[in-house]
Amino acid sequence: MKKLILMCIILPFFSFAQDNSEYNEELKKLEWQNGPTEAKVAEKALIKVPKDFVFLNDQNTRRFLELNGNPPKDNHYLIAPKSLKWFAVFSFNPSGYVKDNEIIDPDAILKSLKDSDGPSNEERTRLGMKPLYTDGWQVIPHYDLDSKRLEWGARLRTDNEEKIVNYTSRLLGRTGVMSAVLVSDPTNLESDIKDFKRILKNFSYSSGESYTEFKTGDKVAEYGLAALILGGAAAVATKKGFWAVLAGFFAAFWKLLAGLAVAAVAGLGSLFKKKNP
Repeated sequence: MKKLILMCIILPFFSFAQDNSEYNEELKKLEWQNGPTEAKVAEKALIKVPKDFVFLNDQNTRRFLELNGNPPKDNHYLIAPKSLKWFAVFSFNPSGYVKDNEIIDPDAILKSLKDSDGPSNEERTRLGMKPLYTDGWQVIPHYDLDSKRLEWGARLRTDNEEKIVNYTSRLLGRTGVMSAVLVSDPTNLESDIKDFKRILKNFSYSSGESYTEFKTGDKVAEYGLAALILGGAAAVATKKGFWAVLAGFFAAFWKLLAGLAVAAVAGLGSLFKKKNP
């Protein structure tokens, strides 16, 4: 099995999973929910899992992350085709209602991300991780008013010119934002994004949680759409006057702690060919 090629955007880094019988057996032990079915996501939303797709609840996603060499992470949920040629991980941030009346400036955001490469890579080096450099947009940040969905794809590279693409969706809700991060083989990214978007059409917030159900008095986030890309906490810090101290660190942190890299997951799909999860 190929090694996982990783990068960051709202989930901790995947480490390199080893292809061995023990690993495969542990993966089979996970309580895979087979589609067609409907699954809860963070007690905030529902997602319809189609036929030939699988879903993992938070406890099993935690174990999935752990099996791939990651620190166990609570409150994350996974959906994927049975082939596991790609998968997506969902997590909810109870930030409050994010106002969507902000104009996104992709060039300014990209400059901030590139400026963060220096401090980010210093921290990555300190933690024994390889540097990552921002190259540009694979998919320019864009927001859909109807679906209340913010999406973007960033291109990164390593020192030895390995190309990495990260694709992320933010689904705005009444009490916070659901993150959905796609993990895919870069060579299949375009087709996998299309599949991923079809799956996102099966996502819906539970009654009382949708963006349009906002009521006066609800918690309102202190940041907008651009900050969801750069890192919401950095924007909050800006308003509190700490930007000079935190901007470089937190803008860099999106690549250090937040997000999944595009991964080569060839080989995992064979588990489902031999035996249904």
